[in-house]
Amino acid sequence: MKWITLLLACSGLFFFIQAQEKETETVRKAPDFKLENIDGKFVELSKELGSGPILLSFWATWCKPCIEELTQYKTIYNEYESKGLKIFAISTDNEKTAAKVRPMVKSKGFPFTILLDPNSEVARKYYVPSVPYVVILDKLGNIAYTHLGYMKGDEIKVREKLDDLLIQNVERPKSTL
Repeated sequence: MKWITLLLACSGLFFFIQAQEKETETVRKAPDFKLENIDGKFVELSKELGSGPILLSFWATWCKPCIEELTQYKTIYNEYESKGLKIFAISTDNEKTAAKVRPMVKSKGFPFTILLDPNSEVARKYYVPSVPYVVILDKLGNIAYTHLGYMKGDEIKVREKLDDLLIQNVERPKSTL
């Protein structure tokens, strides 16, 4: 009987600890960066935070799934830009393929900001294993979602995450100081 009581007490303690860990998950802050866009101007992530979610899409011109994904993001951007969404498509093309970035972007008509990361310094900060790789940040710069690869339909999960973040923005009352 003592063993059963001890076993129940231990299992109860275990489930209590598990529940506490889930409630206090650590928030991962996105590493800041400063990259040049295709027009030669610099964009600094920390200065872009505050108005809404930010989607970072790591891609390359030679990556067919990346181009398919960015095409889907074009539609998403057109729908969500007025709600505060910013998209930074971060090209990881190196010196050999970097000259293809601007012509490809122009031919595809991508309306969002294209940034250049030719040495993959920012990609390393975000632990990008390969492209395509997406990171969604909340308006405070916390990492809310990551996904590796692209298959048709992945954009549905991206939309759901953006909707969740936008709802959170509306539900949180603004300070009246």
